[in-house]
Amino acid sequence: MKDYDVIVVGAGHAGAEAATAVSRMNCCCLLLTMNVDQIGTMSCNPAIGGLGKSQMAKEVDALGGLMARAADSTAMQYRVLNERKGPAVQATRVQVDRHKYRQQMKWRIENQRNIDLKQAQVSKLLLDRGKITGIETSIGQKFYSRAIIITTGTFMNGKAHVGKQNFASGRAGEPPSIGLSDFLKSIGMRIGRFKTGTVPRLDAKSIDYSKLEEQKSQDDCIPLSLFTEKLRKDLCSAYLAFTNERTHEIIHNSLDLSPLYSGIIESRGPRYCPSVEDKIVRFADKNRHQVFLEREGRWTNEVYAGGLSTSLPYDCQIEFLRSIPGLEKVEIIRPGYAIEYDYIDSTQLFPNLEVKEIQGLFFAGQVNGTSGYEEAAAQGLMAGVNAALKVKEQEPFILQRNEAYLAVLIDDLVTKGTKEPYRMLSSRAEWRLMLREDNVDSRLLRHSERLGLLSEEDLEKLHRRIEEKDKLLQQSEKIRIRPDEKINFRLEKQHQLPVRNAMSLREFIKRPKVSPQLIRDVFPEFYLESSRENWKKVFSEIKYEGYIKQSLSQLKKIERLERTRLPLNMNYKNIHGLPYEAIEKLSEVRPITLGQAGRISGISPASLSVLAIYLSRRKNNNDACVSELGSD
Repeated sequence: MKDYDVIVVGAGHAGAEAATAVSRMNCCCLLLTMNVDQIGTMSCNPAIGGLGKSQMAKEVDALGGLMARAADSTAMQYRVLNERKGPAVQATRVQVDRHKYRQQMKWRIENQRNIDLKQAQVSKLLLDRGKITGIETSIGQKFYSRAIIITTGTFMNGKAHVGKQNFASGRAGEPPSIGLSDFLKSIGMRIGRFKTGTVPRLDAKSIDYSKLEEQKSQDDCIPLSLFTEKLRKDLCSAYLAFTNERTHEIIHNSLDLSPLYSGIIESRGPRYCPSVEDKIVRFADKNRHQVFLEREGRWTNEVYAGGLSTSLPYDCQIEFLRSIPGLEKVEIIRPGYAIEYDYIDSTQLFPNLEVKEIQGLFFAGQVNGTSGYEEAAAQGLMAGVNAALKVKEQEPFILQRNEAYLAVLIDDLVTKGTKEPYRMLSSRAEWRLMLREDNVDSRLLRHSERLGLLSEEDLEKLHRRIEEKDKLLQQSEKIRIRPDEKINFRLEKQHQLPVRNAMSLREFIKRPKVSPQLIRDVFPEFYLESSRENWKKVFSEIKYEGYIKQSLSQLKKIERLERTRLPLNMNYKNIHGLPYEAIEKLSEVRPITLGQAGRISGISPASLSVLAIYLSRRKNNNDACVSELGSD
């Protein structure tokens, strides 16, 4: 039997990215999945990106991941969310052909060197004195490796609910993963239970689109992937419908049939993606809610009814759907359902996503308590990189919170844990001004280059992009704008103040309400010298310059905390002055730095000071346990 460097269990968004990262770091990888035709399947909405998520998709892309490239190549529609707000909270959303996306992911995995793909269900891990050695499948196959990444999503002990009916399921129509969760419990891992849900899929032939609000694709969007040259030309529209008081009345009268409200489901669901039952109860003052109708592919009539996640019985679903204008004669192809599944307590993991008590065992994706494709992909990529580094006996790859959204995600999970399915939001990132969509290449290029995650061709593209942006920034200093009747006439037409004194283009850009579009209209000779994407980057850097300098100043003040390492075998009970709650939480999480300790819920500034003083005394006593983290 062939031995592997790394085995990845599960081939969803996390598993596909994990296996790809392992292979690109020249390690031999086995990817196991219960169904080789479902690699990268979009279980819920047919879209990649969105608020707080597109940044992660682009970060995965900059680190050699597959998600953004597959999204661009199978795109059906693009939209920029929060377009009228600052670039720090703007986000690209790509609706994709979910069937072509899955096929694209499978093709990429099958043709990636260093990956063996096999269909199997894992039931047991093989261990030797606290170290991982391999896995055993449900039919007794054994595969051996030095590291394993578990990415089973919602499949562990999965149970689907439609009304008061329930059945074992990983996704509707697919079997759950049975046995692995019980084995993990048997070796002492803390397991919890969450629930999520999905929406009914409707038949496009039964929808009256004349009564719906059309949402055309934004054809001038910048592609999601840094490596996509231009958008597809065959983009299409989505449609908007609205619930009404009659819809809400039907749902309210059926709540006793909902497993969420009848007590059948007791586990926590995602707060930021509530079911339609939750919406009409929690937001009783609203007389309507949006419903986004998106075709699931170019060669299917299935329509995704975004905003209508539900687990009501089938007849209730059809009744409330038909109360919505445009859906009076709608037919359901697949009913909505809720699904309960086992997840692990993520505070059992180090920041490299390795289990603290079992060397070589990593977890990534929804099994860690998250929701969303982008969150799963980000964890998968980071687990893949770190599993490969583990095999190579090299230092783990841990990004700081000011470097990437995916660093915020992982730090939150391993430091604070989660009591509900975790979803990335821009508000969770305290350094979001520095973590924009438009500067992903500048933030992560050096890491991709050092780790060997991108091809020479891709690295050259990123270097060229950054050089072009830097050149434009320099030009903005040199280009002088002088008072001129023609220019001031154009400015007046744009409701802008005239130019009274000579200034640089950079100074002009700092004016309120000056946008790239304004530069294009008033100074077309300057605008045409570079791409719209570069102008967007330059505007972000110039407009946010003062705030970014302020953020960098704040970062310097806390840098020492992030560099100061805490011994993993620290006995917090021996530190005089720490309250019991702090001792309990520090012992459970076992933070690797003083900065991480400070982010644990319940650790006060006073407790952090006690820790800092204790470490300082140990250092003064020449204790070799305390060292400083080197920079990548």
